[in-house]
This record gives sequence, C-alpha cells and structure tokens, in this order.
Amino acid sequence: MTNRYDRVIVLTGASGGIGQALAREFAGPGTFLALIGRDEGRLGPVLADIRALGAEGEAAAIDIRDREKLHAYLSDLDARNPVDLVIANAGVTAGLGPDRTRESDADSDRQIDVNYRGVVNTVSGAVDALQTRGRGQIVLISSLAGIRALPDMPSYSATKAAIIAYGHSLRGWLKAYGVSVTIICPGFVTTPMSARHKGSKPFEMSAEKAARLMRRAIERRRAFYAFPFLLAFGIRLQNLLPPILGDLFLGGFSAEIERDPRYRDPSSDT
Repeated sequence: MTNRYDRVIVLTGASGGIGQALAREFAGPGTFLALIGRDEGRLGPVLADIRALGAEGEAAAIDIRDREKLHAYLSDLDARNPVDLVIANAGVTAGLGPDRTRESDADSDRQIDVNYRGVVNTVSGAVDALQTRGRGQIVLISSLAGIRALPDMPSYSATKAAIIAYGHSLRGWLKAYGVSVTIICPGFVTTPMSARHKGSKPFEMSAEKAARLMRRAIERRRAFYAFPFLLAFGIRLQNLLPPILGDLFLGGFSAEIERDPRYRDPSSDT
C-alpha cells in the first residue's frame, strides 16, 4: 500500500495552542493532516488554515480517552491513507486545591486519563500498522515537568514523566522494525493552558516558535529533545544535586493553576 500523499500525519490535541501551531507548521503541499480534538468547533478553523497553506486533511472530534472510538478512527484512516507520523500532543493540566490543599480526585483522574492513557490509546491505535510496514515515526509531547516534577502540579508532572518512560520503552521496542520514536519536552509556551499558570514562567516562548523547534527535532528524528536549552540544562543540573538543594531550586517555580473553564468537576454536582 502506498500513500497518495508525501506524508500523512496524525495530530492529537489539534484544537489547542501547541496543536494548532504544529498543524500550521507541518501544513504544505503533499501533506495530509488528521486533526483530532474534542472541540469540533475549534478544529474547523485549523482545518481551514492548513488547507489554505496547501495541505489536505480532515478533522475528527474524538476524546482520546475513548479508546474504542479512537482506535476505530485510526484504523479507518490508515486503510485510506497509510500513516507516516503520529504526534501524541493532547494534554490537560491542573494544580493544587485552594490554599495549597491537595489536588481534587477528579483533577488527578482527568490528567492520568488524558495525559497518559490518552497517549497510550493514540499509540496503540496506530502502532500495529507502522510496525507491519516497517517505517514511520511516533512523537510524544511530554514536558520539562516530566524531567523534574513541579511541586504545585503533582499529577501533571507524574503523567508527563510517565510519557517519557513510555517513549523510551517504545523506542527500544520499535527500533528493530524501522519505526522511530521522539520524545519532546517543552518548557513554558504561550497558550490558553499556559495562561492559567499563575507564577514564574522563565523563557516562555510563542506557540509558533515552539512548533518550529519541535518540527526541526521531529524531522531530524531526535530521540529526545528538551527546550528551551538554558532551562532544560538547568533542570538537568539540579537533578544532580542532593534533593534538599534541588527543592530549593524549584522554590522559584511556585504557581497557582487556575481551573480549566472547559471542565466541570463532577464532584460539584448536587
């Protein structure tokens, strides 16, 4: 089976800040983009943008927590247009409760389900076809918080660390089959998600600049890419310190995470 296109890309979280920027960054003649997100209304303009840039594509309003629906879509897509590149980008964030009380159970569950299980659902729905064809690439979007956990974001940090471990395992497994795996750990990127992060955001950059850097790492098939360099380097250095000193370093990253306006905590129902 051969592609009608030079490259077929699956992109989850395509209706969000980084996802939208990645869609536009990869758009061009010969490219087909399958844009996956929960919000059909927000996917439409992104689809129009990539078509204006010369790409073709389609939008699929799917919650990546719905494994059955996601797998059915990915299987149908691959039968029509064999997939070359999967970018598992979708993610959500939350923080501690009021007055630095613990995370709500609902917030923790949601981050585990979207940030980790959703990524596994995405990969497991596409990887069989890539392995069978003996080619392709899987990209997992993690975070610098996955390298060094942030004290105000326990579940978010844990899920992003899990993605890093999952990606390293995938790479070891799939290398022999010609499928490459790239793990990307961005720092602070200007998006609606980042806007809810009320605290220090050193070296914050635009979603467009972040997408350019990500594309470069993806096209070079880098195994692991963390940026911006100075912040990533600092985090790696402090990971070498005794925990008591590393904790002092993270004190400057204290933050309050505003609630996601798109999400209603079911525990608040009466």
